[in-house]
Amino acid sequence: MLQAIPRASVRIVGLLQLALLAGLLASVPVARAASIAKANNVAEGRSAFHANCAPCHGLSARGGARGPDLTAGNWAHGGSDTQISHTITHGVAGTEMPANAFDDAEVRAIIAYLRSLSPPANPLVGGDPIRGQQMFVGSAGCVNCHMVDGHGGHLGPDLSRVGTARAVPYLIDSIREPDKELTGGAPDPNNHYGLPLPYDTVTVTTTAGERLVGVARNEDTFSIQLLAVDQSLHCLLKSETREVIHERRSLMPAYPVSALGTPQLLDLVAYLVSLGRDRAVAVGQSR
Repeated sequence: MLQAIPRASVRIVGLLQLALLAGLLASVPVARAASIAKANNVAEGRSAFHANCAPCHGLSARGGARGPDLTAGNWAHGGSDTQISHTITHGVAGTEMPANAFDDAEVRAIIAYLRSLSPPANPLVGGDPIRGQQMFVGSAGCVNCHMVDGHGGHLGPDLSRVGTARAVPYLIDSIREPDKELTGGAPDPNNHYGLPLPYDTVTVTTTAGERLVGVARNEDTFSIQLLAVDQSLHCLLKSETREVIHERRSLMPAYPVSALGTPQLLDLVAYLVSLGRDRAVAVGQSR
């Protein structure tokens, strides 16, 4: 036989349910307001990033010729909000990353935008970095022009940290079509207003008739320092030259599929992607 529930108990349960429902309804506007505020913060960060950071890091923050990929989670100078804020505000000495006079709200908005970006789904498909390293120092001959951790040539950019500085598509383009987007050299620490010289092809003809081809390490109105293809350094006054010709092309040869198959390309890129990444993790953990 069923036992009747006292009316007082029913009333108490009903009041509790109403209180719970009221609390849930009250939390909905608060949660929605927080979501709107977050979306607005991300949108403000996107605008600030596009206006100030995209020229180096790309509109999608996937990196470019001058700035690293900021979506892969490989923060060379620390990945916490505090560390990223310090990098944005103070810049990175010895690199093209300048200090920025953003206020705290702008910095937080930029970080919120960067946090909203998801890593590329497949930054690299396959590829063996061990085979890529063997190719780098062997058959491909990259080490003759590029330095890694103090070993190699000086004619091309130092690749010791390229894995944290360049996106995979850029690395592939640099191998397949090196003329597509020329890399900039290191900035002159004694000239805060001068732009880094690109790794373009420079031909100098001296008044004595000598012809030198290489990359300019430094150049001003009166002189030029040229690193020739044989990696000899020439310091010349412009008065000693007959002509100085800059060509928008790289000294690095192109590697089409006929010269470097896709499996070999992926091995080489896998090795390049690995460079500097362990160091970046260690830096991020130590700060």
